[in-house]
Amino acid sequence: MDEYEMCLKDITRAQMHGYPESLQPKVTLRKVECLVTLGRLQEAGQTIRDLESNFAAKPTVAAAQFQILQRNLCRLKMKVQERERLTATFPTTLTKIFEDMDLREVNEQIPCASSSVSLCMDPLRGRYLIATEDILPGELLVKEDAFVSVLNPGERPPLHHGLASKWDTSVTNGDLYCHRCLTHTLAMVPCDGCSYAKYCSHECMQQAWGLYHNRECPLGGLLLTLGIFCHVALRATLLARFEGASKVIRKLSGEISNKDMCSPESETPVHTLRSDLGGESEENGNIVQTPVPGCDVNGKYENNYNAVFHLLPHTEHHSPEYKFLCALSVSALCKQLEAANSSKPDAAAPPILCSELSTWGVAMLKHMLQLQCNAQAITTIQQTGSEENNVTNSRQVRLATGIFPVVSLLNHSCSPNTSMSFISTVATVRASEKIAKGQEILHCYGPHHSRMAVTDRQQKLRAQYFFDCSCPVCQKEKHRAAVGPRWEAFCCGRCGALLQGGDVLSCGSTSCMESVSRDHLISRVQDLQRQVGGARKLLGNGQLEQAIQLLLGCRHDAESFLSPEHSVVGEMEDALAQAYAALGDWQKSAAHLQKSLQVVEAQHGPSSVEMGHELFKLAQLFFNGFAIPEALNTIERAEKVLLVHYGPCSDEIQELQKMKSCLLDSPPI
Repeated sequence: MDEYEMCLKDITRAQMHGYPESLQPKVTLRKVECLVTLGRLQEAGQTIRDLESNFAAKPTVAAAQFQILQRNLCRLKMKVQERERLTATFPTTLTKIFEDMDLREVNEQIPCASSSVSLCMDPLRGRYLIATEDILPGELLVKEDAFVSVLNPGERPPLHHGLASKWDTSVTNGDLYCHRCLTHTLAMVPCDGCSYAKYCSHECMQQAWGLYHNRECPLGGLLLTLGIFCHVALRATLLARFEGASKVIRKLSGEISNKDMCSPESETPVHTLRSDLGGESEENGNIVQTPVPGCDVNGKYENNYNAVFHLLPHTEHHSPEYKFLCALSVSALCKQLEAANSSKPDAAAPPILCSELSTWGVAMLKHMLQLQCNAQAITTIQQTGSEENNVTNSRQVRLATGIFPVVSLLNHSCSPNTSMSFISTVATVRASEKIAKGQEILHCYGPHHSRMAVTDRQQKLRAQYFFDCSCPVCQKEKHRAAVGPRWEAFCCGRCGALLQGGDVLSCGSTSCMESVSRDHLISRVQDLQRQVGGARKLLGNGQLEQAIQLLLGCRHDAESFLSPEHSVVGEMEDALAQAYAALGDWQKSAAHLQKSLQVVEAQHGPSSVEMGHELFKLAQLFFNGFAIPEALNTIERAEKVLLVHYGPCSDEIQELQKMKSCLLDSPPI
């Protein structure tokens, strides 16, 4: 709905700046269309009445044009009346679900968290959250706005296949999402001082300017060069100015606040960061011991700079090369800040530069070191695929990088009991399964057991987060026999039994002596993946029959050595479903997608978010094929899964509700 809100703003601006009188009726009709779509029916009705009054008072429109306008007015009146009828009969239970978007009760210890969780501290696990009562799947546990977020500049949104791909203008997410609130926007309002920062409205632009962009604006090119972590570190420090955080920063920097950050006689920033800040805070000049680092003297953990400041930088674990690169980046940024301040001083801005520059530079360095373990990817679900077949694929893309102090309290598990999603800059954490009282609330840092083998997960977690994962699923996989998961399994070409072993795989059937090299089978899998990629390109170019023939050949080859639940088999079935959907053969498309669904369920589980997305696609297929019983059943299954992970306000849930409403209102066949 964002595009309709922006359209209304554009119409208002056009009318304020002398839009031609002769074209006013046309633009007013567009305004009514937007109001009806947004459900603002009273405003739409009043606008129609105003337009009719203007016609009666000033009949200056030509006869032919007047007839067209009258027809459009009648159509819009009927549309308003129809929407009013639907609104009156809208299910009250659904309305209640949409209203129930906030945390059930306020947590006095952690305002951004549910009252059903509590903050604890352990020498080995550090800070963590536990359940204080039994928690049901789908319950909202954390709802936190980012303390700081920066839009990732380079990600290009996916284009729909077909004609649009021939008109690629290299649009990136930076051209489609507000640089402050991350709202998807088609009509951006650019910064007056640079060509990079763009916003959804003048209000967002002014807020960003007052908070941080007045300092970032002249540094745009340098910030893009230094990278997203450096940008986040700078913005976090700029935001700290508004919380009176100078005492906290001085505590970190010690005696270097009035010295050159890089001078030989000063204490080096990296050495300074080694000091154990623990749970101490300064209160009226006295050192007070707080129960948990990041909490205030009353034990309250809030989304503020004090909590951000106490996130661990893991200085002792970073390599000397990485620490040097971070320090060099901060030094370059401080030099540029100093030059920008001396050439164009801003008396209205809060103090950050001049005598305090080295102090705030140390803070930026600390934040850069924190980000490797504490940066949170802010993601969004973007739709891909063909617009012509009315069936969409979706993928999760990284939209921005942010710091969420409360979310950072969650420890990792390769099989977590929570699911995270984002609305604008707000992170929501929901229970993905039943969590018993006293059980720890766990989040996946990226390496998930359904997407990565245990050795790869351990290596990635050790390299980025500096710990060895000992979650139950890792312990189980370490001691498991050398049989890969079903979604990576190979089958015997003779008897169809699963193959087992290391470099040489042997048939699991006692009556079969077949054996084959693992490397040979992996090479065949890679060849199949290349062919599937080629088939998807054919689909994108509209060569549907050729793509189907290629995919059917791949599937025949796969049946000779891959498990029916192998992930590559799922990719083939999904591509075939897309191809038949593009041809309008909904039955064949649904049949192939159901086979893909079996693979997704085997790999990710029946209640996984991946399963929810596949069920959503299957519901679209049944809906478009007007298979009403199958569609209603699949919609119910998809709702059950997606509500747990995303809550009732996600785009997919709302689309499912619209499909269900349409099918229930359809006349019997």
